[in-house]
This record gives sequence, structure tokens and C-alpha cells, in this order.
Amino acid sequence: MNRPNNLHHAELVRRLERAPAAPVRMVLDTDTYNEIDDQFAVVYALLSPEELKVEALYAAPFFNHMSTGPADGMERSYEEIHRLLEQMGRPSEGFVFRGSKSYLPDGRTPVESEAARDLVRRAMASSADDPLYVVAIGAITNVASAILMEPAIVDRIVVVWLGGHARHWPAQDEFNLMQDVPAARLIFDCGVPLVQIPCYGVASGLNTTTSEMEQYVKGCGAIGDFLMERFYGFREDHFGFSKIMWDMTAIAYLVNPEFIPAHLVHSPILTDQLTLSEDAGRHFIRCAYWVERDRIMRDFFRKLGYRTIKAGGMDG
Repeated sequence: MNRPNNLHHAELVRRLERAPAAPVRMVLDTDTYNEIDDQFAVVYALLSPEELKVEALYAAPFFNHMSTGPADGMERSYEEIHRLLEQMGRPSEGFVFRGSKSYLPDGRTPVESEAARDLVRRAMASSADDPLYVVAIGAITNVASAILMEPAIVDRIVVVWLGGHARHWPAQDEFNLMQDVPAARLIFDCGVPLVQIPCYGVASGLNTTTSEMEQYVKGCGAIGDFLMERFYGFREDHFGFSKIMWDMTAIAYLVNPEFIPAHLVHSPILTDQLTLSEDAGRHFIRCAYWVERDRIMRDFFRKLGYRTIKAGGMDG
């Protein structure tokens, strides 16, 4: 796909380098029932009102052993978002939207959904000086569809996507990307201001253990116990187990960019073999290269409600 709207090079770089003023206006696109890190990411965003203004939550499609197909995955995610909000005592009406029932079929055909239409509406009400941040932590069909439906939103949004692997990884066989290749390719090609957080090699550094969850999450209100229940249910054997909390990294980037250092790189070309090809003539994106694991988890635990922290025990 050709770039639907050509942001001037200097403006694109400025949009990617500028730290947004808090609170950041954002929407969150999430396949919430796919794993358990999505639930933690949603809660982290909602518990960060000083840094983030979450305007909407979108249910994204997914297909694995947790669903019977993309449409079922989206619907299960939609229902899980409602369960999370109920535990937090937050209303859902006008805040939660169903996403696509299928993946983007090609680089030209959008998939209609409540989420894509809402994203277009909110983006068009934004401006280049006050863009809407679109945080995507699943298959990115909803976002790609919105861009195809109204290409002008490229000038009014910044996309933060957890997808793909680090560039040194042998292949891009990452779940969010490989189930939604046309949408991923469009996001890399269309020229939208993009912050990519790769999974293996970057987000894989944000992990936690059962004992840490029991100490800092369990007992922290209804939502803490809900998250703990999801953590226990993820697998039966917790001996020597650690869980990567992939999706929390996308939220952490907007909470504090220092939590997820990133640099400017040329947007890659996603090949049919699911590898990345480099072209120095391509537009820039910002790509994360590290996670400050301890700072992120400390911030989350504090916001969740853990307060009995000994002096000096959980700095910054």
C-alpha cells in the first residue's frame, strides 16, 4: 500500500520524538481474553489517570486454543473487558466497543466494526498538535481498518504497537503479527507515526513470578484478587515459573517513556517469509530496545494499592 497521507519527514520525526503532555489521550485496542497480560495492561492504564486519559477500549480478534476463531476471540475479549471494569467499579457504556470479527483480508479492504468507526471519529476530532495515541496490544486489524476507512487520521494519531520481534530475531513469527500480516504490513508501510515495541528481544524482559504476584497483587481489592485468579489459572505448574507480561510494556511507554527506551529507525519491509527487510529510504518509526523491568512493576504495584513498602525497598 502507498502511504495514504504523506506527513512531512520533519513533522513525522517531531511527532515521534516529542514526549506527549500528560495526561496522554489514548484508546486501547486489546485481545483481552487471549492471555493474562492484557488484563494487567488494561488495569495499569486505568490506574494511571495522572499520566493517561483512556477514552475507549476496543476488543481485538484473536484465534488460538482460547477461542474458536477470530470472531469468537473478539467477543470473548469484549466480555472480559466488561468483567474487568465491573471489578474496578467503572461504567462500560460508551467506553467499550466490539472490534473486527475477522482479520484484514488485504492491504486495501477495511473490516467494518464499532471499534474502527469509533477510532475514526475520535481521531478526526483530534489534531496534529494534540494527536490521539492508539495503543494496540493484539492483532492490529481494527487500527489498520480505521486508517483505510479514513486515511486522514494518519495526521492525527500516534500508534503504539506491541507486535513483531526485535530486528535481530531470525523471523517475525510473533502472535500479534503473524495472525494479521496484511494489517501489520499496512501499519509499517502507511507512514503513520508508529512506536513499535518488539516482543522477543525487548518486551520479553518484563516478567514476574507467582511469589511476586502473591506479595504485591493478591489482596489488593477486588481487582487485585481478580488478576491473581487469572494468574493462577494461566497454568497448573507454577514451580520455577515466570510469566512475561508483554502487553504492559505498551502502557508503560506512555506512562513514562524512560521505562521503555526507544530510538528512531527506518520502518521495515515485512516480507512474505515473515522476515524484515531494511531500506534506508523508508520513513522513520520509533522502536523500543529495552524495558526497565523493575521500575515498571514497582509503578504498577503502587498504583494497584500495595502500600506497605519499606523505606528504600522499592525506589523509583
